[in-house]
Amino acid sequence: MSRWKAAALHFCISIVIAGAASGLLLGVWYPPPYFHAGGAAKLLILVVGVDISIGPLLTLLVFKSGKRGLKFDLAVIGVLQAAALVYGFHVLVQSRPVFMVATVDRFVIVAAENITPSDLAKASRPGWRHLSWTGPTLVGAVLPTNEKQREALMFSSLKGGKDIQDLPERYVLYTEVAPAMLKRAYPLRRLHKMHPQAAGEISRWLAKRHLRDDDVVWLPIQARRWDMVMMMDAKTGQPLGPIPLDPWVHVSAAE
Repeated sequence: MSRWKAAALHFCISIVIAGAASGLLLGVWYPPPYFHAGGAAKLLILVVGVDISIGPLLTLLVFKSGKRGLKFDLAVIGVLQAAALVYGFHVLVQSRPVFMVATVDRFVIVAAENITPSDLAKASRPGWRHLSWTGPTLVGAVLPTNEKQREALMFSSLKGGKDIQDLPERYVLYTEVAPAMLKRAYPLRRLHKMHPQAAGEISRWLAKRHLRDDDVVWLPIQARRWDMVMMMDAKTGQPLGPIPLDPWVHVSAAE
């Protein structure tokens, strides 16, 4: 086998492995549209790009049919390539969305790396004491009733420390905060004013769910990379799903 054929074979194998790993990432760990909102796209491109280039390129450089120690060289290349892929996906796993926290006037997507094991263990419900692998778990969050605790939490958030969405001990069932969230939600006409160019996208979203404009209200979703809009049932406040539109565009003009 020539070095070009060996490199091409290695490239094909790398493509299959990277494709399978990416499918798991996109389909399970970062269900749409959280992949884009979480800023995982650039990192995935980097990880996959390195994986499908470094291995085949090194194979092209070292491969020579009948060469002494060739198996060892290829084994080292495989280990290096696997290590790069594992490290890259470890970073992506740590950045995956694990909670969708409804707090005050928005939904906040919380990544796995934002919650420490000690804080996770304090969650009020057993189901919230582990980090999701299949997209964010919907919860609400309530402020402490103790004034000193509220002040400590406020100063922590102002200094870039932990905020309420990072503390599972403050989590409650979404139904407990739904009425308050509903009071702060915006009518859909405001979203139309903010994004007139997205009228078709919004109409298709509604039609797919057999909804009318008056059936839906919305609040912002705060994410790591790109903020979005959470559509909500206008009567119950139940989240109906995100739509990838900027919730902050021309807010004052859309009042």
